[in-house]
Amino acid sequence: MVEHARDSSPREALRALLAADAEPRLRRLVHALSPREAAILIESLPPGRRELAWELVDEEDEGEILVELNDEVRAQIMEGMESAALVDAAEGLPLDDLADLVADLPRDITERIIRSLDKDERELLQSVLVFPPDSAGGLMAPEVVSVRPDMTLEGVLAYLRSHPELPEDLYCVYVVDRRRRYRGVLQVRDLLGGAADARVSRFMDTEARPIHCDTSASDVIRQFQNIDSSVAAVVDDEGRLVGQITADDVVDALQEQTDHEILGSVGLDEDDDMFAPVAVSTGRRTLWLGLNLVTALVAAGVVAWFKPAVERVALLAVLLPVVASMGGIAGSQTLTLMVRGLSQGRIQNSNVRWLLWKEIAVGLLNGLGWALVVAVVTLGVFSNLEVALIAGAAIAINLLAAAASGVLVPLILRRINIDPALA
Repeated sequence: MVEHARDSSPREALRALLAADAEPRLRRLVHALSPREAAILIESLPPGRRELAWELVDEEDEGEILVELNDEVRAQIMEGMESAALVDAAEGLPLDDLADLVADLPRDITERIIRSLDKDERELLQSVLVFPPDSAGGLMAPEVVSVRPDMTLEGVLAYLRSHPELPEDLYCVYVVDRRRRYRGVLQVRDLLGGAADARVSRFMDTEARPIHCDTSASDVIRQFQNIDSSVAAVVDDEGRLVGQITADDVVDALQEQTDHEILGSVGLDEDDDMFAPVAVSTGRRTLWLGLNLVTALVAAGVVAWFKPAVERVALLAVLLPVVASMGGIAGSQTLTLMVRGLSQGRIQNSNVRWLLWKEIAVGLLNGLGWALVVAVVTLGVFSNLEVALIAGAAIAINLLAAAASGVLVPLILRRINIDPALA
């Protein structure tokens, strides 16, 4: 089994080596993985195996792997770590990653970590912690390099050389005034390729728009889709530079948003542990199942309301699933388009009315077309003109109502500050 592990995926190899108790090879395998790969690997193991795999992680890699774990698994791992080990794991992490980690730590450990930082690092960390995690301020890295527009390129290079520690993600140099208000961006290619005595103001890009620190993560994603850059400045209410967001941050935010919408649509959370205890998983799903039971009972009540008609014409009961299915699919189509358009910012007050009438027209045409098909099929199968006309009318009305609801329901939910993708 151990020999077979050489040719399998890292996760399968780890499982095989755990079963074979081959600790030296296990340690080499875990050490060879990136922090993200190691986190995925640990999350894919049942709880008992996770502790064994975590013991094989090198101490200098623990902080980076903890940051990559989802919230629930990270909490489980940190419960088994001593306070000193948690402080050591946080040491050396980029401040944006450190902000994510300390949010889940006990207060005493958080205070110890903050005390271990120098004054500048403490101030930068506090500047990130004040923002919600799903905002531009929560996503940003506070470490940036900024210069004045009247500096020469040679002076900027000398300034960079004199810095003991440059930011890990140094894609550009930001230009600010004396009050640290954002003025533009100096690209590295211009810094290296320009004349040494040229001023920064000659090469800086003043059209690179910054992102406000209170911008939501979904809006940050949309803005990055519209800019030709892998990095953007973040500013506060007064236009002062407070940090930067990189494409890596946006990719992580997009993944979280996608997981949130997909799992939230069925009542789950993106941080739920796949290997959580049965009782915990059961409790989480009970509420959602209960809500769906209520809606199912409402639908059953509507059918019961028409019980006399169904009893008189038994064929109507046969056609009920057809009408319900067609309406459900039509509504889902419109609803999916609306949720996607809202999340991408393509649906605004200026085009909502046009979109509503367009979807109603689509629903009407589809309703009339499929009503004719259903009526003809019903007449041919059951030889009952009355039932055929009722079935056709039901299809037409249902598809029209589904189209209108698919547009209006997400808009109403957004108006009352409820995420349509989840509700």
